[in-house]
Amino acid sequence: MKAKGVKTYQKVDANKEHASFGISKMEDVYEQRKGKIDAPHRHNYFTVLIIEKASGKHKIDFNTYKLDNKQVYFVAPGQVHQVIEEDVSYGFVMTFSNQFLIENSIPLSFIDSLNLFNNYGQSPPLLPNENQFGDILQFSEQILKLFHSNSPMKLLSIGAFLKLLLIECNTICSINPVDLASDVSSDMLVRNFKSEVDIHYKHEHSTSFYAEKLFITPDHLNRTIKAKIGKTAKDYIQTRIIIEAKRLLYFTDLSAKEIGFNLGFNEPSNFSTFFKKHTNVSPHNFKKSQLKS
Repeated sequence: MKAKGVKTYQKVDANKEHASFGISKMEDVYEQRKGKIDAPHRHNYFTVLIIEKASGKHKIDFNTYKLDNKQVYFVAPGQVHQVIEEDVSYGFVMTFSNQFLIENSIPLSFIDSLNLFNNYGQSPPLLPNENQFGDILQFSEQILKLFHSNSPMKLLSIGAFLKLLLIECNTICSINPVDLASDVSSDMLVRNFKSEVDIHYKHEHSTSFYAEKLFITPDHLNRTIKAKIGKTAKDYIQTRIIIEAKRLLYFTDLSAKEIGFNLGFNEPSNFSTFFKKHTNVSPHNFKKSQLKS
């Protein structure tokens, strides 16, 4: 398998081995890069883009969104993304790891309960109104100020403001608004389901398999997942497979037949049919169109 050079950024700041949180102004990042467009890449940490003013495109897992003013983007660990700016952008980019959350009193179950970081499928920007965006900017500016300070317990303080920022964003989100005091057992079930899918999706495509792993009925699994993330367990599994297929088509020289076998399809025609059903294009035409873009 020949990789086409997709970057994976392992740390929030490669120059600081133990750093697990970072924040920069988008205009400073643009200046440092001299306006050069970065190649598609993925991170092993969470990314939040708070865009005050911008023009261009933001590609997340092969979905393209128009960069515009007063947007907030959420990119989950493992997602492939690329920011294509037509001119200098203004705003903030924040990055933080699971370890930062754990060390600063933000449980991972809190992140999982939000409707913000969608590992697979559509990741459209949040579109706050004027007042809402003003509040988000205030939190961001306070976090930036703390980040560059020598304040005692500054990471805990950053964590507190980050949590407030995420709660504000989640409140704005209109798709399945989440009760942050929701049933802990349901949150745990969603987290365990996602974890099991990440482990087994290349070989196991049925809802019943994951229900059995989690000691519940398929109906209970579907109802819980639908209530929490807005799609059924089957939809989530299929989306995970499609995203991985797109990544392999774009970033490797594997044939559609090889990718199909890699993703648990015994017959190449079954993979091609599955892919076309969910994307409206054949694997070959998807790869061809992406390489042109």
